[in-house]
Amino acid sequence: MFAPYRRLFSAKGSVGFTTTGFLARLALSMSGVGTVVMVAAMRHSYALAGAVGGSSLAATLITIPLLGRLVDRYGQSRTAIPAAIWSAAMSAALVSCLATDAPTWTLFVTNVLSATAPNVGGMARARWAGLYGDDDERMHVANSFEQVLDEMCFVLGPIIVVGLATGIAPEAGRIAPLILTLGGTVLFSLQRGTEPPVQPADPSAARSPLTNRGLQVMMLVLLFTGSLFGSLEVVTIAFTDSLHHKSSAGLVLALQAVGSALAGLLFGMLTLRGSSTTRFLMGVGGMAVLMLPLTLASGLWSLVPLMFIAGMATSPTMITGMGLVQELIPRSQINEGMTLAVASLLGGSCLGSMLAGWSVEHFDAENSYLLPVGAATLALLTAAAGLGRLRTSVSATRAPALTKDTAELGQQV
Repeated sequence: MFAPYRRLFSAKGSVGFTTTGFLARLALSMSGVGTVVMVAAMRHSYALAGAVGGSSLAATLITIPLLGRLVDRYGQSRTAIPAAIWSAAMSAALVSCLATDAPTWTLFVTNVLSATAPNVGGMARARWAGLYGDDDERMHVANSFEQVLDEMCFVLGPIIVVGLATGIAPEAGRIAPLILTLGGTVLFSLQRGTEPPVQPADPSAARSPLTNRGLQVMMLVLLFTGSLFGSLEVVTIAFTDSLHHKSSAGLVLALQAVGSALAGLLFGMLTLRGSSTTRFLMGVGGMAVLMLPLTLASGLWSLVPLMFIAGMATSPTMITGMGLVQELIPRSQINEGMTLAVASLLGGSCLGSMLAGWSVEHFDAENSYLLPVGAATLALLTAAAGLGRLRTSVSATRAPALTKDTAELGQQV
């Protein structure tokens, strides 16, 4: 049953970069929550905590694509290690400012400057593409495994942060991801055997992946998908609070992630059928359909199974989506393309959180589940409207590669 995953890890060094990279990826899921918990506990203001945490997220939307471009140009190790050192130093400065009761503006400055933690998840996917880029079946399994790891990080990260912050000290929830970012990134970068070589610039590629019309569609779909995730989190917290079960919010959200992780694990074992664009459209459609029952939730016990079910289409959609991004972007720009996709998700999550906060303030929390349903519907409509553009872009990206392969074969003959 798990034979596809065993074959995936038959490549030398694959276990090494996966395990070390997991540490750095776990840190990314802990940093934001750790900052909010620490600032709220030490400055006694959730408003300030949210503003400080949001400033870092806004900066990340800019730094992540820039770091992705630098990785494509100079390589993973040469870019990731300095970026992680700088991020850890600024994170330490943030903790120090809080401990010494420094002015409030220093919290914003240090937290914004700490937003250089490299996207290790994207670099791991690039390594899989370097190992199995010409093997569609193994890349499908690799993308499935990567999505499951992402789900695990976002389940475990907040739990670890809250445990450290309440069991040891508020600062512990922010110091731990600092250490994991630095240690995990350095250990990941030391796995030089699987680091993909820097690819020469593709003459047929545009100067920026942003000009790729297919990627433009994907970024818009992922923006709405991120809005779904961000609004779902805020609405669920508000809904459980209205039921006087606020402490259960983390467990309820974890069930959604568990449902997604299980679906992703099983999806990786399936044999691919049809085109990647069609599979992506079906995944977004399934995600929209499975979100609808959330509007029927009337209590905690009805919400629990509905959240689990709602998560079942998330991983298959994200797996196919990230695979499609890799198809759209030339190998020489793969890290930048992947980070642009991640930036779209993060931006959408921020937008969804803000809209959900407004919705909860003005309407009942139960009715606010219409917001993630609406975001999923917009993602589906965008994917359907852009299907032709996606197919054209995939064909255009594959054409130069096929021409190159044909030329090499002719030379061999």
